[in-house]
Parts: sequence; C-alpha cells; structure tokens
Amino acid sequence: MSRDEKLKERWEHLVEKLSGQFSDGDPLELDGIIYLVGVQELGNYHRKFKKDEKVNLMHIAICRLLEPYGYYDFDFFDDEGWPHYKVKEQLPPLKAGEQTVLMKEALVNYFLEKDYIT
Repeated sequence: MSRDEKLKERWEHLVEKLSGQFSDGDPLELDGIIYLVGVQELGNYHRKFKKDEKVNLMHIAICRLLEPYGYYDFDFFDDEGWPHYKVKEQLPPLKAGEQTVLMKEALVNYFLEKDYIT
C-alpha cells in the first residue's frame, strides 16, 4: 500500500471515529478536528469558548501539529494555562491542496502518537 493510500485510509478512520464520538455521526471537517486538538492541548474540556478563544485554540493546534515537522517549538504556558509556541522555521508557500494534505498527515500522526488510532 502506498504512503498516500495509507494516509487516506487512516484519515477516513480518524474522521469516522471522531465523528462518532463528537458529532453524533455527522462527518467532522478538517477545521473541526483541528479545533478538537486545540481543546485537547489546552486541557480545558468542559467550558464554552468565546470566538477569539476558538481562533486561539485553532492556532495552538496548528502549532502543536506542525511542531514535529520543525516549524514550531513549544515555548511556555501562560498564567491561564494556554500553551505558547515560537516559530522555528517559516512554512513554505503551499497551495491549498498541499496545505490540506500536510494538515491531514499531521493530524493522523498526532492521533497515532496518542494511540487513538492505529
């Protein structure tokens, strides 16, 4: 099985599993899954977030997801427990499709690392 086929298979499995757990079976989209990673990384599961906090959760998730690729480094937790990252290397210019593939791959790797999927 090629790398792309394996990624596609794992991605579909991840979407199905997360959707069943968090959206009553409606398929979660990429942004929704990134948001879930942000909530996971913050560790504050049972509260409502304001719009600006939701944007910050997405940013946390993207930084965490791209950290293993060498683009970000964890820096510190602030007084409210929010993680902060510093840019290690700028992302290269990517087309929309390339960005999507990178994020799907990063998400699959994140959930593999967390033993949520195999």
